[in-house]
Amino acid sequence: MKQMEAIVEAEIGKRINAFRMQKRMTLDQLAKQTGFTKGYLSKVEKSKKSPPVSTLWIIARALGVTISALLGEEAPRPALCLVRKNERPHISRDGTTFGYSYEAMAHQYPNKIMEPFLLTLPVKPKKRTVYQHEGEEMLFVMQGTMKFTHGADEYIVNEGDCIYFDSGIPHFGESYGSEEVKCFMVICNPAEDRERKV
Repeated sequence: MKQMEAIVEAEIGKRINAFRMQKRMTLDQLAKQTGFTKGYLSKVEKSKKSPPVSTLWIIARALGVTISALLGEEAPRPALCLVRKNERPHISRDGTTFGYSYEAMAHQYPNKIMEPFLLTLPVKPKKRTVYQHEGEEMLFVMQGTMKFTHGADEYIVNEGDCIYFDSGIPHFGESYGSEEVKCFMVICNPAEDRERKV
């Protein structure tokens, strides 16, 4: 499993580099557009850093592609995408800087309106990172209890609870208790992004 995750992450880095080259964009230019450092982006492209979904979102947007394109979506666009349990690519493996694990649920469906993932939040993350990106997001807690911060507000979200929010407001979730949290997460692409990627 770890070897497969490493392969997926290596492919993501190669695709980011390929899309950047296609746009004739330097690392400096990508850094300015995303707000990340040139060094960090270089490590992502060389698969020395495993970025969380929110980082992939920002990079994909700067490159004019979807997260699914970075994952290697297939074309032509299918009318239906079935992803078996053992076919979900892990975007960030457990044990990375953030400790979060993301599994893409519909990576083969290109130019989608929604980006669905399975998200696992560890009990004690190595680092707390606040996320902020355009669009809307939904989190459905499947297991555990999560403390969720949205702007200046904090919420305790229990198993079976669902939150839907403006992801343009700084936000983050963390395990609240002694067990990791598993969530079904959906990120909705802004309409203007979908229009320019058609």
